[in-house]
Amino acid sequence: MREEYDFTNARKNPFAKKKKQITINIDAPTIEYFKALAVQKGIPYQVLINLYLTDCAENRKDLELSWN
Repeated sequence: MREEYDFTNARKNPFAKKKKQITINIDAPTIEYFKALAVQKGIPYQVLINLYLTDCAENRKDLELSWN
């Protein structure tokens, strides 16, 4: 391995530009649900949550709320 590397002409990661790190509060049972589902699917739970939210956004899914 070299002591130093030259990254002046390096390409940026084309996939990193689409992601943004945030902090979000999610109930513990919801996290456990996605963690268990992620184990079944063989992917990290944060990736699974992102895939689910991406599907909702791309398909313009609407949430129906009713207050009793």
